[in-house]
Amino acid sequence: MASHGFLRYVALGDSQTEGVGDGDDARGLRGWADRLAEQIARHSPGVQYANLAVRGRLAGQVHAEQLEPALLLRPDLATVVAGVNDLLRPSFDADQVAGHLETMFAALTGQGAHVATLTFPDISRVAPLARPVGPRIAALNDRIREAARRHGVAVADLAHHPVGTDPRLWSPDRLHTGPLGHARIAAAVAHALDLPDSDGDWTQPLPPPDAPLPTGLRALGAELRWAGSFLGPWLGRRLRGRSSGDGREAKRPALLPVTPR
Repeated sequence: MASHGFLRYVALGDSQTEGVGDGDDARGLRGWADRLAEQIARHSPGVQYANLAVRGRLAGQVHAEQLEPALLLRPDLATVVAGVNDLLRPSFDADQVAGHLETMFAALTGQGAHVATLTFPDISRVAPLARPVGPRIAALNDRIREAARRHGVAVADLAHHPVGTDPRLWSPDRLHTGPLGHARIAAAVAHALDLPDSDGDWTQPLPPPDAPLPTGLRALGAELRWAGSFLGPWLGRRLRGRSSGDGREAKRPALLPVTPR
């Protein structure tokens, strides 16, 4: 469907869709969903866009908190991306997470919206200490593809392309992509939707790095610093029953015009 057919775009999800890693809370977050809306607006100036995503949300919370408001906005395009926060929980259940996603796919497509989602790169290739979650990511990605196929949902298959785990696409916390990563995700979703000015270039590898990646003791030191700066605080919040999204609301809960950058 050409982008001039999309007049109301609603994004559902967690921190990645909110835009964490692309900007900051002081200057404002951009993120891949904002970038996608901007691309649509270049060809459809009348498009309106709402972003209901809130960081830290589990798939079940996205389902419970965001689906009904999204349906009330009657989007003709919706993106649904959730599950990473579930992957990091001891109680992770791929079928349960995929069930929440599929319910959202079914409700939105049943109302006539075009829906897009994505698969997740293996973050254990970016953060070796996260290696135990690798099989979980593969299992969830398989179920996302199956659910999307059943409901005619477009899939940006980030997991299928090695560039998705290039460290240069990721922010220092290695849980969120940085600006370059958000740009690649936006391009991937645009390509999955067959928008004008979209193509498969997002799958291409980055140029060789200017300096080799650290190895040996330097690599170990980097891992330990990452664990102290990001993994430790994350685990601390989990132990206290806290979330990075506590007290937060959607940054763009209403449909508003989009100004292309």
